[in-house]
Amino acid sequence: MSDWSEEFGYILRKVARTAGSAARAVKSALDNDANEILCYRGFGNSSRAWIYGRVIEKREFGVSAEGDSTLRNLLNTYRRADSDPLPFADVNATWGGTTVAMKADDEGFFGGWIDGTSNDPGNIARKYTVELVAPIAAGGNVLKGAGEIFVPPDTARFGVISDIDDTVIQSRVSSFIQAARTVMLENARTRLPFPGVAAFYRALANGSSGDEKNPIFYVSSSPWNIYDVISEFMSLQNIPAGPILLRDWDIAIGALSSSRHFEHKSVAIKSILGMYPHLSFILIGDSSQHDPEIYSHVVSEFPGRIHAVYIRDVIRSSERTTSMKKLAEEIFAAHVTLVISDDTLGAARHAAGCGWIDSGALPGVGDEKRADEGTSGSKVAVPDGGKPGSPAPSELIGDN
Repeated sequence: MSDWSEEFGYILRKVARTAGSAARAVKSALDNDANEILCYRGFGNSSRAWIYGRVIEKREFGVSAEGDSTLRNLLNTYRRADSDPLPFADVNATWGGTTVAMKADDEGFFGGWIDGTSNDPGNIARKYTVELVAPIAAGGNVLKGAGEIFVPPDTARFGVISDIDDTVIQSRVSSFIQAARTVMLENARTRLPFPGVAAFYRALANGSSGDEKNPIFYVSSSPWNIYDVISEFMSLQNIPAGPILLRDWDIAIGALSSSRHFEHKSVAIKSILGMYPHLSFILIGDSSQHDPEIYSHVVSEFPGRIHAVYIRDVIRSSERTTSMKKLAEEIFAAHVTLVISDDTLGAARHAAGCGWIDSGALPGVGDEKRADEGTSGSKVAVPDGGKPGSPAPSELIGDN
């Protein structure tokens, strides 16, 4: 299976180098020299939190609009890819009454742990702030940013770790041409969800009681450059908010290889499970990249911590089917259920049967699935989202 992301990353860098001189001239003419601090959603508990962000040159675009043209989307994609970082910036991050000094890397990224006691225990999303210490902003102004730390409440019975591309958002990562077109020419309003995914994730967050507030973590190998697109997309689709863990597409040889994809997601998932040793988790992904292999390793390394693995089958090949069946045997040996399904409803039915979501939520998942498919008339149809009227087969392997 080809690694489309490596090819796409190469093209973006090629475009950036080719158009760099013209873009810098335009930015100079507009006097666009201000910086901004991007504070991504972190995660933590009552006494410790992980935060991450980036200091870059301020970008000249905001949220997407209904009338954004393909050309405008392409230009915004270029602006995201060509974001000029403020390398090796010194920042102070504050959370829970504790301030920690951090230093950005050569791409402007900073991050780390903060030990402290949050002063806002009533909220799941708790605010943290970041202030630029050096270099000093032009005019001596203090540059600040703010983000959120997600802290699961005591009511949470389990957590969910989900992939994003071709699991939540239709990205077509198995096809380089289609994936590149989707990322480069679409925006948060025109990108498409998999039918029923928002209702299913809301049901998981609510749990069987309807008010469990189970945390959902989104882990992907997409670049931080499109964090705003993913975050806005989830808000527009009413998908539960949660930490979004992406990665830097640096230009080192092998930076975008399959091994780096595997390593990034594995490290992120292990960090989440390590933060919440009292929680069990449901893992959700798809068959287009390496989610089944990564999740199999997680099941093996964290015995008794994984309730189930849900895999959306987006690859129709005998080779991939054979490899997933082998992984299913490994997962089954650890007494964990693997559900391979063509659609969201199959996974939702299984979760309801296990008591992880309220069975009363199933009609809502089905209604939203049909709406996303365009069969109910309440939404525009989602291409490639399923075949209305035909049953979506699912395969359950293993038993909890």
